[in-house]
Amino acid sequence: MQQNKPDLELIFLNFNSDFWIEKALTSLQTFYLKKTKLQVAITVVDNNSSDNSLQTVATCCPKAKIIRLKENLGFAGANNAALTQTTARYTMLLNSDVELTADSNFDELVSYMDTHKNVAVITPKLTFFSGALDPASHRGEPTIWASIAYFARLEQLFPNSKRFAQYHQTYKDLSQIHEIDACSGAALLSRTSLYNKVGLLDDRFFMYAEDLDWCRRFREAGYSVVFYPHVALIHHKYKSGIKNSSQNIAQKTQFHFYNTMLQYYDKHYAKEYPSVVRWLLKYFIAFKKGGL
Repeated sequence: MQQNKPDLELIFLNFNSDFWIEKALTSLQTFYLKKTKLQVAITVVDNNSSDNSLQTVATCCPKAKIIRLKENLGFAGANNAALTQTTARYTMLLNSDVELTADSNFDELVSYMDTHKNVAVITPKLTFFSGALDPASHRGEPTIWASIAYFARLEQLFPNSKRFAQYHQTYKDLSQIHEIDACSGAALLSRTSLYNKVGLLDDRFFMYAEDLDWCRRFREAGYSVVFYPHVALIHHKYKSGIKNSSQNIAQKTQFHFYNTMLQYYDKHYAKEYPSVVRWLLKYFIAFKKGGL
């Protein structure tokens, strides 16, 4: 007898995150899998890890499908390896450093998507362990002005101003469901039926900005991105990134973080502005990287 296609496929990206992937999958079992009414598939994509994390996955979540990559393809390339194979109605990208709680009922997100056909992407509220919102989960389009206002700390000074706080849209009511421009790939649920129309993640972005770019393409196709605060996750941010890596990996991560700004500008804004703007952006990135 043929099994029904999954309603939801949860895709965890792993790279040398043994402790954190165990916490993520254990909390998934405790707070979601035991109570979901949906057909849920679990996939772990491994970016050529050198630790024991895949043995940990096999032990704590034996039903998980594991995709072993022979090289580190970055965030977009690795997730695309799973997205190209999915048969689920919805997929949800999840970082290995997230932790589910009693408020992490993904069924609510699927139900919302089922009744709002114009929504392409939905995100739960991502918070740090302290309870503060992870601002990357509630983003505005990083236009030139929005970026200037953010890096000039005008957003920090005027968080309720639509003019100055567009970068993270902090002027919106975080207690209510509402549209945003983009969310974090650390917890991003999307409608798979749109992949042929919009495409998958752009793997020119090794890490950072691929989620911004994907959300932008969904919006340009006429669909919405929604922030859903009634479902929440903890994001133990940077645990498998800058702060807990070797110096070499940390330098590479920081390199990708800043260079992605230029890549995103080149893809979406370069044709709209004179070349001096790109020169200034490149100068700014070099300054932030400590190259000046």
